[in-house]
Amino acid sequence: MMRIKSPFATVVLALLVAFSPAATQAQDQISTALESLDRRDQVLGWEAVGRIDMANAAFCTGTLIAPDLVLTAAHCLFDTRTKQPYDPAGMQFRAGLRDTKTIAVGRVRRAVPHPGYVPFTPVSTASIAHDIALLELAEPIPAGRAAPFAVAAPSAGGKISVVSYARNRADTLSWQRACNIKDRSATILAFDCDVDHGSSGAPVFDLSGNRAKIISIISAGHRDKDGAVSYGMQLPDLVADLKAALRSGKGVVLARGDAPRAQIRRIGVGSDDKATTGARFVKARTAP
Repeated sequence: MMRIKSPFATVVLALLVAFSPAATQAQDQISTALESLDRRDQVLGWEAVGRIDMANAAFCTGTLIAPDLVLTAAHCLFDTRTKQPYDPAGMQFRAGLRDTKTIAVGRVRRAVPHPGYVPFTPVSTASIAHDIALLELAEPIPAGRAAPFAVAAPSAGGKISVVSYARNRADTLSWQRACNIKDRSATILAFDCDVDHGSSGAPVFDLSGNRAKIISIISAGHRDKDGAVSYGMQLPDLVADLKAALRSGKGVVLARGDAPRAQIRRIGVGSDDKATTGARFVKARTAP
């Protein structure tokens, strides 16, 4: 895994600590190892988490929050080679993928990144705070096959869990039953959850209620001698913004041929773009 280059980690953690003066380590639970969900019975309850394939070029993790809406990271929508959004017509959401089997496959009709997200810029607290997107499927996936998850703010002392795909486990969901929120600000959360390239957009769940609720999605991270550190955003207001954007059509990327594509705002890319993109948990797909 490529580390996020200094001073990013220092800057992010400094900001988080500034917003969260109370130590959180005393509330930590022991983080568990990843479990491979390679049997059908193990996927039960997690069917709404799936892999998003972008035109056979890359993949991320996504989650149904409605029968036709998939939540993921905004940076997953953009091709770093062409500096353009991926065509939604070439994107697929594969719910509950394990090996070659899926619960359902959804074709993407529209995609919208958060209006506050600016692609192809260095990873920062601002980019993480808005690194969220919605995919609208051409046909809804019945809740009886993959029940969508609700989005919520993290609860005090809630048990945190992550379900994701990543490199070396691209075809099977992995579940980390327990990890921790290490720090937080008004907009950003830091975790010790075990994620890697391909885990961009992976849902971070609060398990304290009757059913898991999504409290964040994975945006970026790094690994050092003390283990993995990953970052996500506080969700509820951002999801409301994205649903409003879908209703209005503002900033929406349409499947090619449906209508003129939205103009995506971006700034010039410097020489560090490749390293910055590598710091994201996006996994490029390669031919076998």
